[in-house]
Amino acid sequence: MRAVILAAGRGSRLGQLGEDRPKCLVELEGKPLIERQIAALRRGGVDEIGVVRGYRAEMIGFPGLSYFANQRWAETNMVMSLAALLHGCIRAGHRQLCRHLLPQRLGARSGCCSRSVGSLLRPGLAPAVDPRFADPLADAETFRIDAAGQLLEIGGKTTRIEDIEGQYMGLLKFTPPAWSAVEELLSALEAPIRDRLDMTGLLRRLLARKELAIGTFGTNGQWGEIDNAKDVALYQNLIREGELLLEDALSGTEPTAG
Repeated sequence: MRAVILAAGRGSRLGQLGEDRPKCLVELEGKPLIERQIAALRRGGVDEIGVVRGYRAEMIGFPGLSYFANQRWAETNMVMSLAALLHGCIRAGHRQLCRHLLPQRLGARSGCCSRSVGSLLRPGLAPAVDPRFADPLADAETFRIDAAGQLLEIGGKTTRIEDIEGQYMGLLKFTPPAWSAVEELLSALEAPIRDRLDMTGLLRRLLARKELAIGTFGTNGQWGEIDNAKDVALYQNLIREGELLLEDALSGTEPTAG
């Protein structure tokens, strides 16, 4: 398996935590987020890992990885960082943390375009509820799947919790046929639209073309997402309260920065 971590962005919403470093180097329990993601991918069976760098690229250096540059990181979104790379890969976001079982399960799945979904849950909460938000609908987007787990809808606005059957978690698998469809879609878009396209927007457009079946699978909470300083504080509290166990607390060691 090959994996790509998209780590070109600055992460201005992190405030002081991100003033002197790229977002991926913000630490949780003393280790950068990207370091935790690298370890999870390696434990999950990934053979080759590439990292797309942009803002403060010189600060991101880990042994045994391949590096790519998004020189236009300030003007483009994640899709264009991914578009510069090779076919047939798993894509992971630098701001996520997950355990190795997720990339391992994702890599083993077949189909043209497969992606995992889920959210980190507090005990007793409904599967669609994100603990980062007191109001479950504050950051809500539609997410509907059929009985076979095929994605039907994603990224729409809603005021109904019933429309949220899962949560996008930033981990995707593209096979070569799926990526060919992505390249065709991107080539048909005007540059301003293409440059600002995010992953949810890409999936919405792929669904609208009705050329790919996008498979999904769920997780029991082995995942978290950090967008701002409050999210960092939330996960630190969850760790202290024993509601979140980081993978390095369970087994193994993690890479050191080069």
